Amino acid sequence: MAFTLKINGTPHDVDVDGDIPLLWALRDTLGMTGTKFGCGRGLCGACTVHLDGQPVRSCQTPVDSVGDSAITTIEAIGQTPQGAALQKAWLEVEVVQCGYCQSGQIMSAAGLLKDTPKPTDDDINAAMSGNVCRCGTYQRIRAAIKQAAGV
Repeated sequence: MAFTLKINGTPHDVDVDGDIPLLWALRDTLGMTGTKFGCGRGLCGACTVHLDGQPVRSCQTPVDSVGDSAITTIEAIGQTPQGAALQKAWLEVEVVQCGYCQSGQIMSAAGLLKDTPKPTDDDINAAMSGNVCRCGTYQRIRAAIKQAAGV
């Protein structure tokens, strides 16, 4: 079935089954590999993208449910003020260890800062609780979010 997905401000035509997860349309069909496969069950957050500005798990989002929504991936999050601030803070705080989960971490953090520009520790904990980092860089992630928010 043919779908037109608005990804990072650009329309992309894909011919996929409607029930295919958005993750696979991004990675396999369009070659946008910044969004990662983690668990396939929406539990780890590695596949997080924004749908109309809100973080969603792309492994659990069927293509036919996207409709005309705007999809933002890690490839374009730096074009938003929150995303650019996060990417800068991520580098300065040296958050990344293995790096596999980081695109999902940044996407969730950008959603947090969009809705809560000056988050508390509780806000950060709640927003990031669905993102798993096997390397355990949670303290650095929290520090980078605070730095990006200026708190």
